Amino acid sequence: MMSEQQPDPTFKEAMADALRKSRVANGVADDAPLGAALLGSMGGIRGIIESVLPTLVFLVLHLVTGNVFISTVIPVGVALLFVIARVATKSPASPAITGAVILGVTAVLAIVTNRAENNFVPGIILNSVFFVVMLVSLLLRRPLVGVLVALLVGAPAEHWRETPRQFRALTLATVVWTAMFALRLAIELPLYLASNASGLAIAKLVLGVPLYAVVLLLTWLIIRAVFPQAPADVEGESPKVS
Repeated sequence: MMSEQQPDPTFKEAMADALRKSRVANGVADDAPLGAALLGSMGGIRGIIESVLPTLVFLVLHLVTGNVFISTVIPVGVALLFVIARVATKSPASPAITGAVILGVTAVLAIVTNRAENNFVPGIILNSVFFVVMLVSLLLRRPLVGVLVALLVGAPAEHWRETPRQFRALTLATVVWTAMFALRLAIELPLYLASNASGLAIAKLVLGVPLYAVVLLLTWLIIRAVFPQAPADVEGESPKVS
């Protein structure tokens, strides 16, 4: 006697199952190297330090000295030390070099205008661009996260736009990323207009790596719920974002 075919789980049920399997509530991931994957996508411990420390140094120096030159130039020096350390240890240096170049540009902008808050203008512009791109992709019903997942996953995600569960899930994932960029802009733009450089530094620290990690985790859970056999669940080299 043939057994009855089980109906496909709803997206809500799939999400709940993915959450249970990852044991996020208990802080343990037993089905895939989730912690390692999330950490790797942020560049590892080293990448996080390289991302956070220059902003922290800027904040401390700006609060203590109030001097635009000192508070913007010394973080560039810190970033250059990261580059030297990577070269000396024969580690990939491109993330550190990119960070140092960006810090150099923002420092010059702040010093030339004598406005410490201009140190954060490139970041605000970048968040604005990402927000607009994500929002437009949603309005065009081509959620960007879905496009990227289709490229990374391949055949299992080939027909994601014609599969309601997958389309809804990847739309939701794109909404999550759009909300992250919107939140950053909603907080950073008023601080910039108020010339609050210290507030901008604090916002960057809070809305940078910590918020990015949360959004990355939510995205992983959403994708896992509709692509349970996706390569992201297979042990291997994790994606890295500088």
